[in-house]
Amino acid sequence: MPSREHTFLPDVVASAALAAATAPVSPAAPAARFARRVLAVCAPLLLLVPGDPAWGQQQQGRGSDTASADSGGRGARTPSKGAAAKGAAAKGAATKGAATKGAATKGAATKGAATKGAATKGGSTKGTAVRRDSTRGDSTRRARPSGAMGRHAGDRHLAYRDTGSDLDSLWPPKMPAPLPGAILPDRRIIAFYGNPLSRRMGILGEFDPEDMLRKLDAEVAEWKRLDPTRPVQPALHLIAVVAQGSAGSDGKYRARMDSTLIEKVYGWARSRNAILFLDVQVGLSTLQAELPRLERFLKRPDVHLGIDPEFSMKNGGLPGKKIGTYDASDINYASRFLAGIVDQYKLPPKVLVVHRFTQRGVTNYRNITLDPRVQIVMHMDGFGAPWLKRDSYYAYVKKEPVQFVGWKQFTKLRNDSPPTTKQEILRLWPVPIYIQYQ
Repeated sequence: MPSREHTFLPDVVASAALAAATAPVSPAAPAARFARRVLAVCAPLLLLVPGDPAWGQQQQGRGSDTASADSGGRGARTPSKGAAAKGAAAKGAATKGAATKGAATKGAATKGAATKGAATKGGSTKGTAVRRDSTRGDSTRRARPSGAMGRHAGDRHLAYRDTGSDLDSLWPPKMPAPLPGAILPDRRIIAFYGNPLSRRMGILGEFDPEDMLRKLDAEVAEWKRLDPTRPVQPALHLIAVVAQGSAGSDGKYRARMDSTLIEKVYGWARSRNAILFLDVQVGLSTLQAELPRLERFLKRPDVHLGIDPEFSMKNGGLPGKKIGTYDASDINYASRFLAGIVDQYKLPPKVLVVHRFTQRGVTNYRNITLDPRVQIVMHMDGFGAPWLKRDSYYAYVKKEPVQFVGWKQFTKLRNDSPPTTKQEILRLWPVPIYIQYQ
C-alpha cells in the first residue's frame, strides 16, 4: 500500500526534543536543532532533530507505490511542494507522479500487480473461465466476475472480495492457532500513531492528550457500530526511535525517545484500556541494537512492537534520501526477540506490526517464519486516492500473504483525498484487523 505524506514537526516542543542517538533523550535537555525533514510516513521524508522547524516536513510526500492498469508500471513517488520528485522505474518505463496542492502523491506501482487477464486502460480485467462438462462432453462457459485495477475499477476492484481475483483463495494463509490471550484475529486494533513532540507527525501528537483520547474513543465506537461482530482494541502507536536527517553523535541518523516520554504515552494508553505500540525507525542503526533497550517496556503484557522498513538504510543511503528495506531475516529477528520476551516473562502473544510502504520494502516474504507467540501484521502504509491505495493493497499485501493485515488511514485531506471510507475498508479481502490513524 502507499505510504504517508507528512508535514511533520514544525511545531515540536523544543524542550522535549528528539535527541540524537545513543544517549536517551531527556525532555529537560536543551533542544537540539532539528535537521531537515523527517521521513516517517509514505514518501521520501526527511527526519529531523528537535527544535528545527524543518522537522515538520518530515513525513511530507509519502505516497503510494501501487500497481495500476492506468500506469502499467512502477510508479513514481513525488515529494510535496518544493521537493524534487524521484521517478520510479517501471518495467521498461519511468513515470513521473504529479504533485497536487502541496501534497505528494505516489504513482501506481507493483511488479505484476495487474491481474491475470487483459490489461485495459483504467483497469485490468479477468477473462471468462471455460470448463468441460464431462457428462455431456461439451464445453460450457461459466461466467466469472470481471475484476479490475486502477482509477476506474470502482466496485469491481480486485482488492475486494469476490471480484474475480485468484488471490482471494490465498486468504487466510496457513498459520499457528492463536494462543490464550492473543489479540488477533478476534479483535480489531484501532491505533492512533505519532509522537507527542510533534503536532504534525501524526494524530497522537496533533492534539492535546484529552482531545486526542476523546477522538480515539469516537473512532473505537464507530468501528464497533460498523462491525459489531468483532470487538475493538484501542491502541496508541508511539514512534519511540525516530529516523533523523542528521547523523547524531554516533552517526546512526536516529533519535531515541527517553523513558519519560514513553511512560507518559503509556499512561495515556492505560487511561483508555488501550495497548501501546513502540515503533522503531532504525536509520543507520539496526534492530539488533535498538530492540534490547526497549525490553523493559516490551516485557509488559500491553506493550507491542512496530518496525518501519522505510527508514532501515541497511543497503546504503540516508533517511529521507532513499527508501529503506527489511528482509524476511530482519522480521524473523524481531519476531524471535518478542517470542523470547513472551517466554521469559510468561506473557500472552505479542503483536508485531511491519509497515509496508513499497514492494521492495519487504524482501523474501515467503521466508518469514510464523510463531504462535508473535502475531505479525503486514500494514499497508501509504496515502493517496482510495483506488490508488487499493491498488497497492492488492499488489503487495493481498498478493504476498504472511499472516494478518493492516491499513493506514490519514486524517488530513492533503494525504488521503478523499479518505477511504470505513465501509470500503471492510470490503477489502483480506479484511484489515489493524487500522492505524495518522
